[in-house]
Amino acid sequence: MPRDTAYHGALGDAFAAHSATGAYNAYIDRPAMLALAGDVAGQRLLDVGCGPGHYAAALVERGAEVVGVDGSAELIAHAKERVGDRAELRVHDLELPLDFAEDASFDTVLSALVVHHIRDRAGLLDEIFRVLKPGGRFLISTTHPAADWKHFGGSYFSEEWVDLHLTGDLPSIHFQRNTVEGFIGDLLEAGFSLEKLVEPRPVPELETVDPEAFARLNDRPSFLAARLRRP
Repeated sequence: MPRDTAYHGALGDAFAAHSATGAYNAYIDRPAMLALAGDVAGQRLLDVGCGPGHYAAALVERGAEVVGVDGSAELIAHAKERVGDRAELRVHDLELPLDFAEDASFDTVLSALVVHHIRDRAGLLDEIFRVLKPGGRFLISTTHPAADWKHFGGSYFSEEWVDLHLTGDLPSIHFQRNTVEGFIGDLLEAGFSLEKLVEPRPVPELETVDPEAFARLNDRPSFLAARLRRP
């Protein structure tokens, strides 16, 4: 049975459609992560949890050699439609070792809005550390703990697994709550050095598309994003 760490079936197809223009993905997380990435020309880059390939496509256009992996066959199919043969894309369960990659074989690893779905978080972070070259960069984003606290209630310090219910008959999105301390602590424990931490806000383009969403999302946190290095 497919793990719920990835978006399978109808959920994968729905996410692929939504993430193309949805405010959270297209106007908050994706611009923030690409800004953290900066110049990637000539770099070998691993996109962990590549989804429908939006980040991979943008990074290929910036001159990176991209390998993208995701646990969802549906999302990899969407990514292949978007990226074609310009990147290497493969289905891979992110709860398992990145056994397709050699030690110190990537200049940069990007993982956008994935880590909160992973049960063996330490294992994945250890694998990302392993496949990065010394001095390589790790770009990561996650749901903002304050946003989850506001939505689900209870204790801010909860580490419970929760279900975010969607519209229609789609399956819920299952993920684990965390704190800022926990998120950063896991990354430091894995051996990374923190360079920059950001709380992304919507880019100005959203105001033209959806003024109400732009105003609302400027008043509350959505995600945390960070740039780290392997020493």
